[in-house]
Amino acid sequence: MSLLWIVFLLSGIAATQNQVVLSQITPDDTIGVCYGLLGNDLPPSTEVIQLYKQYGIRKLRLFDPNPAALQALRGSQIVVSLGMRNEDLPTLAASQAAVESWFVTNVQPYINDVLFGYITIGNEVVPGPLGTFVYPVMQLLQNVLIAKNLPNIKVTTVVPANVLGVSYPPSVGAFSAEANNDMVNILKFLSAQKSPLMINVYPYFAYASNTKDIRLDYAQFTATGVVVQDGALGYVNLFDAIVDSFFSAMERAGVADVNVVVSESGWPSAGNGELTTPALASTYNQNFVKHILEKKGTPKRPNIIIEGFIFAMFNENQKPAGTEQNFGLFFPNKTPVYPVFSAAG
Repeated sequence: MSLLWIVFLLSGIAATQNQVVLSQITPDDTIGVCYGLLGNDLPPSTEVIQLYKQYGIRKLRLFDPNPAALQALRGSQIVVSLGMRNEDLPTLAASQAAVESWFVTNVQPYINDVLFGYITIGNEVVPGPLGTFVYPVMQLLQNVLIAKNLPNIKVTTVVPANVLGVSYPPSVGAFSAEANNDMVNILKFLSAQKSPLMINVYPYFAYASNTKDIRLDYAQFTATGVVVQDGALGYVNLFDAIVDSFFSAMERAGVADVNVVVSESGWPSAGNGELTTPALASTYNQNFVKHILEKKGTPKRPNIIIEGFIFAMFNENQKPAGTEQNFGLFFPNKTPVYPVFSAAG
């Protein structure tokens, strides 16, 4: 991913190492962690869910309906965001019966003792050839939820930053021509259902693609003053600027009342030399958590609460080599890669 953020040259780096104590977070708070399963050395799901509970992590994003993970979540009181597999979308879009069958197989068996918050229709399929299937599957799944009287489960999808054709400055954010039609349909659905759009927000990728012009402190939430001035709005961190680019794009698409959930954000601890160290990853994720927990919104939307998920729980050795294998908060042996959360109790 590459974003064109034209800002002042790097003039200094501030480091913040304040540890966040997740045991102080209440169940209705706003931080979760993505549970990826692309590793052949990961602990059993029962141990993983215990690790979430040990560190007081009360929200979990699951990329597909893994039976072992869902079984382990029974009775945990962890709120789950459950994903549909991208490759299943064409089949599911074909009929109401297909979506009903998916729900009966993957959600219904757990509905009484697993807390489902969101069901996400695909992961980063817009823009792309599968993007056209997202909206019809959303409608079909919503029909199922209505029929089963499950209003608290929200239907949404997850989009990457490259749905934006224009992203700088934030006030001129707009969806790309390729993504626009799908995004308009999706946003109208979300608006009608009062559901949020899930967005993946990675200041790391923007910084790594342009270290000449993007300041590290701006990418890591450690700048002490405004770095980018966009009209009347001043941006102290790149995260808020990216999120506000999405809000601007939604307004241009004619839908201004949809909130966002940050479905992924993080910083790799290895894989790209001096740009990816445990210290940098720790600083980013600590500050991301603090920023979300402050519940102050963004410069463009200062009065909203945004949920956020850290990517990811573990380093996963079956992902592509390099940074992709090194986003985890924990090694597969369940020891922390670096300090972010304190164990509860």
